[in-house]
Amino acid sequence: MKILALEFSSPQRSVAVVDDGQAPALAEVIETGGRGANALGMVEAALRQARLEREQVDCLAIGIGPGSYTGIRSIIALAQGWQLATQVNLLPISSADCIAAQARAEGLTGPVAVVIDAQRKELYLANYDLLPDAWRATEPLRLVSLDQARAQADAGRLLVGPEVSRWFPDGRVIFPRASALGRLAVGRSDFLPGHQIEPIYLRPTTFVKAPPPRPVP
Repeated sequence: MKILALEFSSPQRSVAVVDDGQAPALAEVIETGGRGANALGMVEAALRQARLEREQVDCLAIGIGPGSYTGIRSIIALAQGWQLATQVNLLPISSADCIAAQARAEGLTGPVAVVIDAQRKELYLANYDLLPDAWRATEPLRLVSLDQARAQADAGRLLVGPEVSRWFPDGRVIFPRASALGRLAVGRSDFLPGHQIEPIYLRPTTFVKAPPPRPVP
């Protein structure tokens, strides 16, 4: 199965092509910095490196956050359009899991806490144990304060994440990489239709109804 992985939840955006029969990614395109990204251009570059046509992609693996709401929404929209055109399989995957997998790929082992900016002076945090040949989640993703995240470090966990050094100088900066995301998709078949895919956002959504327009005298 040829997997095209899209990870746009952090300041480092990436696209990768992974073949479930081969360990390393066939191709990966990374862009860091800036406010936007040419997602289609990155996709075309990754496919060109992997010598694949769009029609040969069997699955799109999508990093659904938490993280940059705009970045995540943009690749969900791209994936939804792709599925409408080709009926490709779509597989949403937590970007926190992707960070944990990337941390293990970079040689980290032991207990870690994945930390992601949640705005409003809060952080998303999830706990993992990284083993030499695997990783496992030990506590699910939740919203925490800075003090609660600091307590994780005090308890002996290494804090990792795309912007962790903003709050914790001793943390390890780890970006969710599309190559790691693609490897997480290998062997899975829990695909979803595009209209059911939503970003991970732990806060309840609230709307304020605008007041009715005032009559113009």
